Amino acid sequence: MAMTRLPRTIRLDPSDTMVFERAAEPGEWAVPGGFAFWDDDPEALTGRRRQAFRAGFLGLASFGWSTLVEVAEATPEQREAALAALAAHLRAAHGAPDEAAARAAAAEEIAFAESLCDHPPGTVLALSRTAEGGAVRERFRTLRRRAGAAPAVFALVPVEGEEEPAERPDLAALARGGR
Repeated sequence: MAMTRLPRTIRLDPSDTMVFERAAEPGEWAVPGGFAFWDDDPEALTGRRRQAFRAGFLGLASFGWSTLVEVAEATPEQREAALAALAAHLRAAHGAPDEAAARAAAAEEIAFAESLCDHPPGTVLALSRTAEGGAVRERFRTLRRRAGAAPAVFALVPVEGEEEPAERPDLAALARGGR
């Protein structure tokens, strides 16, 4: 049985339950989920929806958001179940015209998610999504354990030639429902 690698949601602390309208449960298969914002003006997003746009992976069981995912091994049956769940969601929530179109779009999103998982299982991935000049840009980072650090401590690995995002979310304000 040929295994594949897919992103799976993780929760290192309870912050996702405070910053997203709906937080994904730990252990859900996930995709970047940028399609969920196709009808939105990214510049007009506020609060929890804005946080989901900026840093959320879409869980494929709850269709909630997760700040972090880990690379995990998936069986062909698990991959197919994730694809079927996403296709059904695309029809129900995003107006895919028929099952064939929904499955094609879901297959493309799952394939993209797989392409992010060219790392050893357990590697943690983070996402930064921005609107730049009318286009949406997604940046993905791997988080690696710091040498000598406690097991749950990670460090961002900078991407050469790219600047760190200037905007940092105010987690306390988001938890209160603010911007």
